[in-house]
Amino acid sequence: MGKHAQTYLVGAVSALGGFLFGYDTGVMSSILEMDHWKTFFHNPQSVGVGVIVSLLTAGCFVGSLCAGWLADNFSRKRTIMLASIVFSIGVAIQCGSVNRAMLIVGRFVAGLGVGCLSMTVPIFQSEISPAQIRGRLVSLQQWAITWGMLVAFWVDYGCSFIESNASWRIPIGIQIVPAMTLFLAMFFMPYSPRWLVDHDKIEEAHKVLARLRANGDFNNLEVMEELEDIKEAVRVERETAVRSYMELFRFPIRRRIVLGVVIQALQQLTGINVILYFSPTIFKQSGLSKDGASLLAQGINGVVNMLATIPAILWIDRWGRRKTVMFGSLGCGLTYFIKSMATAATQRKTYDEDGTLNLNLSPGSSYVAIVMMYLFVISFATSWGPIAWLYPSEIFPMHIRSKANSITTASNWLFNFIIGLVAPILIKKITWGLDLIFAIIMFAAIGIIYVFFPETQNRSLEDMEVIFTGSIWAHKDKKRVEDFDNTNRYNYDIKDTFEDAAYQYGHKTNAAFQDQQEHDDDINESSDVDENNIYLYRYSSHQRIF
Repeated sequence: MGKHAQTYLVGAVSALGGFLFGYDTGVMSSILEMDHWKTFFHNPQSVGVGVIVSLLTAGCFVGSLCAGWLADNFSRKRTIMLASIVFSIGVAIQCGSVNRAMLIVGRFVAGLGVGCLSMTVPIFQSEISPAQIRGRLVSLQQWAITWGMLVAFWVDYGCSFIESNASWRIPIGIQIVPAMTLFLAMFFMPYSPRWLVDHDKIEEAHKVLARLRANGDFNNLEVMEELEDIKEAVRVERETAVRSYMELFRFPIRRRIVLGVVIQALQQLTGINVILYFSPTIFKQSGLSKDGASLLAQGINGVVNMLATIPAILWIDRWGRRKTVMFGSLGCGLTYFIKSMATAATQRKTYDEDGTLNLNLSPGSSYVAIVMMYLFVISFATSWGPIAWLYPSEIFPMHIRSKANSITTASNWLFNFIIGLVAPILIKKITWGLDLIFAIIMFAAIGIIYVFFPETQNRSLEDMEVIFTGSIWAHKDKKRVEDFDNTNRYNYDIKDTFEDAAYQYGHKTNAAFQDQQEHDDDINESSDVDENNIYLYRYSSHQRIF
């Protein structure tokens, strides 16, 4: 960690926002299979389950749209704190639900908070981090999501043995603890230095950068250079300031908006939330029908998800964004395809009295389906999980970053809402056909990323203007970006040469003048040397220096 310890600390604290989303996703996926919950809410069928699940994401959609304005006007830090309070209110409503309507309202309110956090936290993390660790730091958001799911899965598994409504009320109510922890911890976190500069609070931005980059050293060269870069970027951006959301869809920002929306939509079209929300149901269909077996498998799924995210956190800034997502898409597509073929080959549909679907797979096909689910989660966690949040957070200029990210994040929640609404129906109606659809989308995503998405690895936020002003065909624009890099390297070499020359010149000049002074003193002590000779000596000494 070294000199970036403060930056990692601030990024980790803010990542609790991701933990809240992950926990809420995980907690509901297992609660849907609890007998006491089903009885209390009168055994909701696939449509009812879809509404209950998707109302959280509907709230997230609205919350992410509101977050852009809030983050710009009240700061990223205060927006995170406000979202924590809203989320806690929604959790309290859910925990105290006496009917299905109250549960749905509580999930919508909690969604407002989660949506706000999902937009604001990656921006905050991106703006406090230097380019060389930005990918790793923003990936903490996704890792926190996986930790939230992991904790929720095992809390649900433990509470499933409680023979009362506390079996589902306790897991829901526990969410208030991390939400309030985030709210209180943010009091001690700094504001985004880029937001401070954008609001003409230069001295405060200087203090924050000194704290994050140099342990409080105001005179650190890196701190001074980064502050000047931010000030210059903000000055330029103000000349083309976006004053309304409609301006985001005009040249030259339109391209980045489209890419941000597409990458967020594709993350949901991986089908990850079908796996996470409904995996207990899918595990049951795949043969894990014994009491608690599907919940146990879900708990293991959470462990796999969390562990598989670690490589992305450690090496995402080395792998690059494009290659990571393309290889991840290939892995997701192959696992879906194999799972769909194994299911289609041996399934024999039957229905229980309550309408529950059983596929009655052969033992071999059942094992293949379960293993493919775990391998899919690994493929997703190492690629689409972190990068779909990272990429939009780093490609927009300061003056539109919040507004633009509110649009891209809203697209994530919109697709999440649609998939959450229809997935229970499709799982029951077309079974393996849903896997095949997701496989086709993932194979198509490889081409989409290759053709349209430029690489942003190790770029400063201020460099993005150059990266995104070329051809929309990213695979053809590589030469122009390489020329830009070569020019930068040449300029830095020239700068280093001048700095070295200046240092050497200053060092030699000081030494020469000291020698000259000693000789002048010697000459002055001699009575037979006149004043003109002293001047001639000084002139010849300077000639030798230069």
